[in-house]
Amino acid sequence: MDAQTAVDWLELHSENFFDPQSPQRFQLNSIAEHYPLSFHGVGLSLGSSDPLNTRHLQALKDLIEEYNPSLVSEHLSWSSNKGRYFNDLLPIPYTVESLAHFSDRVDQVQNYLGRQILIENPTAYLSFDSSTIHESEFLGKVHERTGCGLLLDLNNIYVNSINLGLDASEYLTNIPVEAVQEIHLAGFTRKQLDTGEILIDTHGSRVSEPVWQLFKEYRQICRAPALIEWDTDIPELDVLLEEAQRAENEQSEVLSRRVVA
Repeated sequence: MDAQTAVDWLELHSENFFDPQSPQRFQLNSIAEHYPLSFHGVGLSLGSSDPLNTRHLQALKDLIEEYNPSLVSEHLSWSSNKGRYFNDLLPIPYTVESLAHFSDRVDQVQNYLGRQILIENPTAYLSFDSSTIHESEFLGKVHERTGCGLLLDLNNIYVNSINLGLDASEYLTNIPVEAVQEIHLAGFTRKQLDTGEILIDTHGSRVSEPVWQLFKEYRQICRAPALIEWDTDIPELDVLLEEAQRAENEQSEVLSRRVVA
């Protein structure tokens, strides 16, 4: 990608750029000269019972202070236990107790960084019998308690609707639209198990038609910036630009309908 590539902004995984002497940081210096940035984290483990990792937080704060990204985000998940980190974003039970714990962690992070963060809805391949709060309601309550924003991943919602039998339209209706500051679009992979087929949130293919449909529906009420995520099996740049252009086209179609109406 060069300075002439026609995209409005780029999102980066924060942890890939923590080392100020790394080649990745050198590349980031060049990228930041030409594009607005969003930093998307995967390692804070906000849902864990472990204490927050202050070294991680300080590295993130240093990165933010140097590059001043427009958005900073993390996940509604956990990934560490007793200091051991897992290479995944794992689900939490949605209970009154976990709501208080997760909200407190978000408050700690926002106070440490001195700015708002966004929380992204997760994918899950199981649900907890102990959950007493719907996920969309849980996210809304975290927003109410902490003032955080929300990053709405439409692919995650669709994947969960198939794997867990959730109602995607109901989920979107329950999300406080005023809190949504970013939208993610991505692809999934189908996997056949003995118990049936499941969808895996791999970010390694084009956005599926059902997810595009959710995007068109939600675009009627939400104008938050949308991002194409593609993390595995990276294709040629032209393919990524085609996906980004389709997102622009879908948005333009929704806006033109408003004008006609």
